[in-house]
This record gives sequence, structure tokens and C-alpha cells, in this order.
Amino acid sequence: MTLFKSILPVDERGFYGHFGGAYIPEVLHGNIKRLREAFYSYAADPEFNAEFDRLMRDYVGRPSPLFRADNLSELYGTNIYLKREDLNHTGAHKINNAIGSALLARRMGKHRIIAETGAGQHGVATATVCALLGLECVVYMGALDVERQQPNVQRMKMLGARVEPVYSGNRTLKDATNEAIRDWCNNPDSFYIIGSTVGPHPYPEMVAHFQSVISREMREQLLRHTGNELPDCVIACVGGGSNAAGAFYHFINEPSVRLIAAEAAGKGVDTDMTAATIHAGREGIIHGSRTLVMQTADGQIVEPYSISAGLDYPGIGPLHAWLHESGRTEVIAVTDSEALSAAMTITRREGIIPALESAHALAVLDRVKFAPDATVVVNVSGRGDKDLHTYLNSNCQ
Repeated sequence: MTLFKSILPVDERGFYGHFGGAYIPEVLHGNIKRLREAFYSYAADPEFNAEFDRLMRDYVGRPSPLFRADNLSELYGTNIYLKREDLNHTGAHKINNAIGSALLARRMGKHRIIAETGAGQHGVATATVCALLGLECVVYMGALDVERQQPNVQRMKMLGARVEPVYSGNRTLKDATNEAIRDWCNNPDSFYIIGSTVGPHPYPEMVAHFQSVISREMREQLLRHTGNELPDCVIACVGGGSNAAGAFYHFINEPSVRLIAAEAAGKGVDTDMTAATIHAGREGIIHGSRTLVMQTADGQIVEPYSISAGLDYPGIGPLHAWLHESGRTEVIAVTDSEALSAAMTITRREGIIPALESAHALAVLDRVKFAPDATVVVNVSGRGDKDLHTYLNSNCQ
């Protein structure tokens, strides 16, 4: 049997350098072992990949367009292309991993799906795929995120998912993930679809693999647009890191391509209202992997803050921790106000309302000067319908 082999710098134990691994309760060891075996088997299986590709094309609507943003290009004096993940079915990149993971769950004989969500896009994507495949779906969501992402909450319920608000901690993504893991421990026959490149091995590698369709398409599309499949720079936002992992995946081993990750600075990296894990965190363990974590001197998790529900997380995927430590990525901390300003720039100049998460990536264009002949790709990971209430309340008009 042919087994899948990732192009990522990950070893058989799931470590990227000294980040990663699987730090899990004993009750989950069997689940993780079976998941690893199934993923490495099916990810190399032609029949599995044919079904994944068919759904990507006919259900999600891939390939998502690569759009040359002429007005932004003129404003910033360079060649800016937008990878339009916001045009996917359900409105974000999350559907890529949800479909891959749900297909894997079905082949493993699982019928009950657990998910966590922050901005709600992963929850919507998971609920959507569960409706398609006839699977039970339970989504954990921080109570604060339930309040600020009501459109997505209603979409999940309409799709048949049970949405469980979480009232512990600061009632956001970290706390939703905690509850999803507790559910999994109590119901080990369920299948946990993690929405980002976090968690115990093989989740970071598996989610990155399903999201790698983003950069695979980028290379093909750039070749048609520019005659060169390699851009000068790729920019993506990072919270847990799934859209950035997908956008960077097929460029990680291309040293000529500059990779820039935008994390959420909130009110500023020097304040206690930030989610800039790479800037403010240090090595620790969270949700099953060793990575960079925002924590106190005695190891207690520091509650993160960001105006963006999808970036409001005190950790970072181990792949991104390694990419930063090795110097492969540059990381820029973007404040709430910078993200809001960038959102209005693209909205007024290109007629595209981005998700607040994507606005953090777009804000890099105000911070970094690129050469006039450079090719810069920004991953627009989601659309801003879900964030209209926040935009309006922020006087972002």
C-alpha cells in the first residue's frame, strides 16, 4: 500500500523541529493512532482523492479565482493578486479541510462529528459537509463569538448542526476548543474535525494537506497570468494558521518566494489586549501540541484579544512556529485599527468586503513596500458578511 508523504518538514512523530507532537489524554491515544493510519493511507488513495477533487470542483466551486487587483496595484505601486477563497461555497477556505476530513471520517465509519469554531466559518463549513454526507454535527463556539457572529450561528442551525455555546474563559476560540476536546474524550467514537493547523499530530499536517489546494492553484494560475508560477511574495493571516498553511504550502521549499504572516495585534503587542502569539508567546503546550503559546511565567494561558473572532487564539500551529523560528516566514503584528482601515481600502477600491481575518493580511500592504515589478499574492481567506455588525459598530464607513 502506498502511504502519503508530506512535503512539509515534519517527522514521523509530528514534529517540525522541536514544535508539534501529540500530547493527549490516554483515552485518545487509540483514536489518534487510527486517525494517523487512515490519513496516511487515504491521502495517497486515488479513489479518495478523486472524490475530494470532484467535490472541490462541483460543490465548492474550485478553483477559486486569482484576481489582479488593478486599483490596489496602482495604490501600492506593485502587482497585487488576490486569491479569492471568499468565493468558495460557505464563504471561506474552511470548506477545503471540512470536506477532506469528513470524507476521511466516513471511510473510518464515523457518524458523529465534533467541531470547534471562532468566527463561525469552520463551523458553517463542517455543518454544510455533514448535511451533504448525512452526518451528525455538534459545534462548540465561545459565547462571545456566538454574540458577534450571529449570522453564522443561524446558518449552522439551519444546516442541522447543534451549536453549543461555551461560557468558560474569555468565551472565545480557545474555550470552544477545550470543550470540543472534552466531548471527544467522553465520546471517543466521534470524529473531531479541527478547523486549523493546531492540535496533536496528525492534525496540523492533515489540515495543511487539505488546504494545500490553495497554493497548488496559485502556482497554476500565476503561470497563466504572469508566465511564472512563483510569486515574489505570499501574504496570509495567521491565528491557528490553516489558510496560511494552505497559501504557503507549495512555496515553503521555494526560497525565492517571500512568505509573510499577519497575526492579530489587537490593541497592540505591548498591551494585554492582543492575540499576537508569535510576538508575545513562548514555547509551551496547548491543545495537544508543543508550540508558541501566550502564557504567564507559571504556564497559565493568557486570554487573547482580537477584533477578529477567527484570530482570537493564544497559540499558533506548530508548522508556523517552526517557519518563524527558522526564519522562513516574516511575521507582522497588525492592530485592530490597521485591519479595519485595510478592509475599507479594498472595499472602496475593489468592491470586495473581506472577512476581518483577511483584512489583517491586507493591512500588510500598508506596512511593507514592494518593488514596482513584484508579484504579490494576498490570500483573501473569507468574505465579510459575517463581520458587517462589527464593521458598522466600529464606524468603519
